[in-house]
Amino acid sequence: MKVYWAPQTRSTRAIWMLEEVGIDYEMERVDIRSSDRKDSDEFLAASPMAKVPAISDGDTSMSESAAICLYLADRYSTGVLAPKIDDPQRGKFLYWTMYTPAVIEPAMAEKFSNAEPNRVRNGWGDFDSMIETFDEALEEKDWILGDEFTAADVMLGSSAVFMRMFDMLPDTRNIGAYADRCLARGAFQKAAEKAGG
Repeated sequence: MKVYWAPQTRSTRAIWMLEEVGIDYEMERVDIRSSDRKDSDEFLAASPMAKVPAISDGDTSMSESAAICLYLADRYSTGVLAPKIDDPQRGKFLYWTMYTPAVIEPAMAEKFSNAEPNRVRNGWGDFDSMIETFDEALEEKDWILGDEFTAADVMLGSSAVFMRMFDMLPDTRNIGAYADRCLARGAFQKAAEKAGG
């Protein structure tokens, strides 16, 4: 298993997930900020847009953090970090795993750019409805599906930590404490240390 990464990117999610799964992997740093970079064929096979994170796992290669989390959970930790296909929780798991790229990130981009919110036009609603939905889903739960941490929490937790780090997280009943629980996980701390520089 190889993970292609760069510091201060979404790569931390893939590394966090690899730490949660507990398999051996190597890291290959990609200088995404270089104007004269020369990407390897192996990296471009995993990430045609030359974005990080990306992984190579034998004959399988892919990019996009949510896809990587789903793949790793299903391949290496089904029933633990991902509900099995026939588990009634599977639908909620898929929804919440995709909530970060489909809802949180577009809503944050809207807020960063001071774009006029439009809940009807935008598939993500708006920043306030994104926060409200996320916060309500955590009511009386440690993790998004209940008592058990899953790959969906890697995606959501990274977003909660990011929003708090950049002072975007409003005062909520649940998201701040959820971010604290994510930060306290040993796998998160190892990933942050490895991806920090």
